[in-house]
Amino acid sequence: MKNKITILIIASIATLIALSAIQAYLVENAYQLKKRAFIQETDDAISDIDNHPELDSLVDVLGEDLRINLGDYQNKRITKAEVIRNLRIKGDSVNPAYMKRYNKELKAINLGYKIRYKREVTSIVVYDGQENDTIFPLPSQQNGIILGEDFQDKNSHVVKSSRTFTEFDFVAQENDSVFTKTVDVELKTRDVILITDWKSIVFRRMATLLIFSVLLFLFVVGLLYYSIKTLINQKKITEIKTDFINNITHELKTPLATLSVASKSLKNKEIRNSAEAFDHTLNIVDRQNTRLQKLIDQVLTNSLSANDIVLSKDAVVDNEFFNDLIADFKLSTQQRELSIINNVCSQEVLLRIDTFHFTTAVFNILENAVKYGNDQTEIIIETSLKGNEYIINISDNGQGIAAEDQSQIFEKFYRVSHGNVHNVKGLGLGLYYTSQIVNAHQGEITVQSELEKGTTFIITIPIN
Repeated sequence: MKNKITILIIASIATLIALSAIQAYLVENAYQLKKRAFIQETDDAISDIDNHPELDSLVDVLGEDLRINLGDYQNKRITKAEVIRNLRIKGDSVNPAYMKRYNKELKAINLGYKIRYKREVTSIVVYDGQENDTIFPLPSQQNGIILGEDFQDKNSHVVKSSRTFTEFDFVAQENDSVFTKTVDVELKTRDVILITDWKSIVFRRMATLLIFSVLLFLFVVGLLYYSIKTLINQKKITEIKTDFINNITHELKTPLATLSVASKSLKNKEIRNSAEAFDHTLNIVDRQNTRLQKLIDQVLTNSLSANDIVLSKDAVVDNEFFNDLIADFKLSTQQRELSIINNVCSQEVLLRIDTFHFTTAVFNILENAVKYGNDQTEIIIETSLKGNEYIINISDNGQGIAAEDQSQIFEKFYRVSHGNVHNVKGLGLGLYYTSQIVNAHQGEITVQSELEKGTTFIITIPIN
């Protein structure tokens, strides 16, 4: 049974991990879709800005400057690096006016969030009809910014790439000859934007999905935890009930066997002809019948909860109550090596308790101290008064209770065992009954214990 539960728990956890992975995968896909949709939305919103006449005119200024520089390059008056440097210089001079107009148009759109923009040259190639001459990029050069803000960010996005072919004429000179030459220029550019706080914007748009996913995950985890806990509790209850049935069966076997022998003896003529033997046998039957009745009463009475117990409270003085209780217990126990130290507070306190039930509750604690005690059992009963609370400490020098058992000893049918063996007979109802009696008196019972060092039960009840 234990192995089956372990396998079930492992399978449940593995299933939960698999479901969590699937959920994380779906959320990640939803995130990527939202991200792409958001970027596309931004791209669509700013796409018309590039077509503004004033911005086009500024771009044309750069184009004209590039044609002049390429003509000088073809005539070998400047190098490739100087072509790019001159283009950047011209871009720096045009950029303030370009960005002023761009930001004005961007503000008019009213996106609701900030973006940074730049236009980069990615490639300049000249075709002279015979061979291709790459002006940019060179191995030592990166993309050249000609307009916009200079920023480097892995979260930036290319919103538009363009490739244009332009045919232009320039005056070429070879030796003493001057003539017009035509070349083709391929120019590649790209527009890059960086959306400020784009992650938080996307997450806000996914808030409902994220919250639902987290709540669903927590619900599944909680359901799994509750199911496993319930399963373990049910297993524990089954074991406790099985143990209780075994114990009560064992307890009933002895008087029933004795009754069986006694009833057979009564059929014997010699027993019936002897008045003394007949009376002795009847006494055995009577005692075993009484024992059976007490066992049944113990099960029925000790199974009651605090709400089911009807108290008949009496006003008793604490000193008298405990003196009588200790005397009665010593008489009923008749254990030679039992020492009970009475440290009831000297100040007399008037208690309102059901003496019958409360005596039985304390007896259960004292009986456990004897059952699980040493060869020389010592029990200390100590009381004190704090405000409106009367505190009873019952300590023993027995074998103690393990920490893992202390939270369960007041549960119905629970019995502390050594391994899988119960060394002491019982039904596991005594401390349960004691706790219910204390609760019925609006009190509280706790335990403090350490293995091989003894146990202390602390009962607190109101005195008014």
